[in-house]
Amino acid sequence: MKIFEKAPAKINLSLDVLYKREDGYHEVEMVMTMVDLADRIEMQELPRDTIIISSQAGYIPLDEKNLAFQAARLIKDRYEVKQGVYIHLNKKIPVAAGLAGGSSDAAAALRGLNRLWKLGIPEKELQTLGAELGSDVPFCISGGTAVARGRGEKLEPIASPPQCWVILAKPPINVSTAEIYGKFNAKKIKRQPSTPNILAAIQNRSFDKLCEGLGNVLEDVTLHSYPEVRHLKECMQRLGADGVLMSGSGPTVFGLVSKEAKVPRIYNGLRGFCKDVYAVRMLT
Repeated sequence: MKIFEKAPAKINLSLDVLYKREDGYHEVEMVMTMVDLADRIEMQELPRDTIIISSQAGYIPLDEKNLAFQAARLIKDRYEVKQGVYIHLNKKIPVAAGLAGGSSDAAAALRGLNRLWKLGIPEKELQTLGAELGSDVPFCISGGTAVARGRGEKLEPIASPPQCWVILAKPPINVSTAEIYGKFNAKKIKRQPSTPNILAAIQNRSFDKLCEGLGNVLEDVTLHSYPEVRHLKECMQRLGADGVLMSGSGPTVFGLVSKEAKVPRIYNGLRGFCKDVYAVRMLT
């Protein structure tokens, strides 16, 4: 039997870092939602007790460094599953882009193997497992739109944002999340938290207020370290996107667009700067 799972990308509508915790992680409060750019995961049982990963993408690890591999090993060990599995990753989400592609793959693997092996693990328990793999994995298991707190694993589902187009653009660089958080100093942040404004915009179904409220405290760090990201954001703003923000620790920048007629101009303008450009919808 084969199992198929969709692994959508996420964007941060807000990302507030409150302080650095004693355990070395940062306490965050952010609003995340999913967009219709997705990897597709295929899983099939193997007769021998092993984990095999393949992908059409030649730029990702296919061993224990892969989060989907780690997810399979975790669920096998925790629930004493003696069967093997073959996992194929059809990658569409750029790697190291701030879009949680690896985390979403791991979440899809946990969901799919729960079905494949008929383990009956509740969603909350899957999220707890996912938190052992990465801070974004619990959100990627449930999807939708949520406020994430703690280091990202404490989730409060909320209503979806007003529907719109999302233009995603990733410059030809990779950014390390650990590097950006390492350079970030919460005590130097002077701007007001953006999460309350995003929550109010969603509650009032106001697209304009949503665009005004977008905020990411990591953006200044990444834009300072990687001028390509700053240039990309300025380019997207000039082309007419209604609201523009960097997602996660970057380097992907997204633009919210309410009118479909504006999408081709923005998309084509960005394609002149980088090849990883996508025009998608929010998953509501």
